[in-house]
Order: sequence, then structure tokens, then C-alpha cells
Amino acid sequence: MLILSIELGERVGEAFELGEKLTVVGARLEPGAIAPDFALDHLVLETGALETVRLSDSQGRVRLLNIVNSLDTPVCQVETRRWDMAARSLGGVVVLFTISMDLPFAQARWCGAERTSHMALSAHRDEAFGQGYGVLIKEWRLLQRAVIVVGPDDRVVHAEYVADQMAEPDYDAALEAVRQSLSR
Repeated sequence: MLILSIELGERVGEAFELGEKLTVVGARLEPGAIAPDFALDHLVLETGALETVRLSDSQGRVRLLNIVNSLDTPVCQVETRRWDMAARSLGGVVVLFTISMDLPFAQARWCGAERTSHMALSAHRDEAFGQGYGVLIKEWRLLQRAVIVVGPDDRVVHAEYVADQMAEPDYDAALEAVRQSLSR
């Protein structure tokens, strides 16, 4: 079993909720690392069509990845609304993605009700995104709360992995990383 843990890059106890220690699968991304490309689902509200969105689709722009457990939980809702407002205040110069393992239909319902202006991407099909970004919670098959800022050159410029799943991330630190990336 230990070998399996090493192969999967399991990090026992790096995330928790209300005293429950959780196992996170995948290596953390550090600033300077190349952000792995991904292919995630997005439901287009106007047409009802599913489309595949890749990180590489927005290459050359600053991207902020708001990674949450589920949009149907209170902390994730507060966080996603706050990032949406922050992205609007930046005038559209940053690509904001909220990523969860929620079904794209549930994401679209939530985004429509909340009138958010950014894309919600679903990693529901498989665990590749969660493992590649080091955010897959093994016990829940959900994603650990995290904020990753990816620069125009596809390098990670900021990565925060929130241990307490009931806590919000450090918005100011991520926004500072975004501003620095935009000024380069």
C-alpha cells in the first residue's frame, strides 16, 4: 500500500474539514512550473451544448483557476461570487475559470442563477485534472480548494492549496500575483 501511495503522490492529512483528515492525490504545483493543459467540460447556457475547454485555449493571457469542492456548498459559493466580482473589476483582462467535479448542468444552473460572468468548468469525467493539479481529494472524489494563477507563458505564478475546506483562500495574494503578471 505504501508503494501505491508514493506512485499516486498521495498527501495524507494535507486537507481537512471539521477534524476529518483527507488524502489529496497528485503533486502540488509550485510557482515556475508549467501548468498542465486540461480538457474540461463547459455547458453553454445559450445553446445547451457541451464544449471542451482547454487551458491552452487561453494561452498568452493571465488565467486564475478558482478550484472548489462543489458550487452547491456555502464556502464555494461565497468564494466563486467574490472571484467573479474581482474578475469584473479587472475589466476582462484575466481569464477566470471556476473548476469543480460538479456536473456541467449543475454548474450552468448555479452560474445562471448567480449571473456570474465567467466559465465554470467540470472535471467530472475523470480524475486527470485533480491529479495533475494536485487537488484530488481521495475520500470525496472532489477537488481540494485551491487558487492557481497561470501567467501568459503557461507558468504557475501563484499556487495556494487551502488545507481547511471550510476556509476561503487568500484573495489578496492571488490578486497581487495577477497584477504582477499583467504588468510584465
